[in-house]
Amino acid sequence: MMQTLSHWVDQLSDFFAHRKGLLPLIGIALVAANYIIVLIAPGWLASTNLLLHLGVIVAILGFLLARAL
Repeated sequence: MMQTLSHWVDQLSDFFAHRKGLLPLIGIALVAANYIIVLIAPGWLASTNLLLHLGVIVAILGFLLARAL
């Protein structure tokens, strides 16, 4: 179990080491998608701002990983 997790983390680290701006871009895209959903289709997803919160978390993690890698 632990070896599988370690292997998975190594692969993920290698992937993001060459694509440092990918997670912040995904975060920005999620925030933009949330804005569009709020304008176009009000409903549960728009009222909870789920994509906004996920986008901010993904972008912050992306900036932190970019510094570490």
